[in-house]
Amino acid sequence: MTHAPILAPSLLAGDHANLSSSVATVAELGLNWLHIDIMDGHFVPNLTFGPETLTALRRRGSKLFFDTHLMLSEPHRYVEAFARAGADLISVHIEPTYDHVGTLARIRSLGSQAGIVLNPDTPASAVESLLASVDLVLVMTVQPGFGGQPFRSDMLPKLAQLAAWRKERNLSFRLEVDGGVDLSTARECRAAGADTFVAGTSFFKATDKPAFAAEFAQL
Repeated sequence: MTHAPILAPSLLAGDHANLSSSVATVAELGLNWLHIDIMDGHFVPNLTFGPETLTALRRRGSKLFFDTHLMLSEPHRYVEAFARAGADLISVHIEPTYDHVGTLARIRSLGSQAGIVLNPDTPASAVESLLASVDLVLVMTVQPGFGGQPFRSDMLPKLAQLAAWRKERNLSFRLEVDGGVDLSTARECRAAGADTFVAGTSFFKATDKPAFAAEFAQL
């Protein structure tokens, strides 16, 4: 199944002193998705937001689709808090040891969509058995933890493999990429089967954001 392209600007690259302004920038462009990176300082060497950040943005009236990426060593302990805070989709990593199947089911039972994430060194085969039970697969195209890293083109075959399985099995999960995504690398990812694009630095530093968003819509 081929989906229309979605641009999901990453809040991590926004103005941390005025997150509401960054969220408003996304909404005013007519975009629907906001990518929110949650880091615990353990699974990745950085700390970012918690459930209260989502709650506060909802309280300010944001209606955006909160694409929430849990980069946590124990994501199963926090899915309920993020679902309650307003996460529309919660993605968890395959790499830590926990009940992946049960956690994905729990996310859906809480009313959120469920996603599974692969780090660059994790093969597509690691999530093959889960593809029928997720709404989204996120392929990291940089090592997660910090923004502004260069895109890893060696992830393109992994995207192509996941896209092939999706087609062969008549599945409908979205295929997302995150890391070093700009218009050039997004075109490569689109050709490999990706349909959902997390853009942080390239989006918030774009001098003409409406034109940037319009070009993504044409991918």
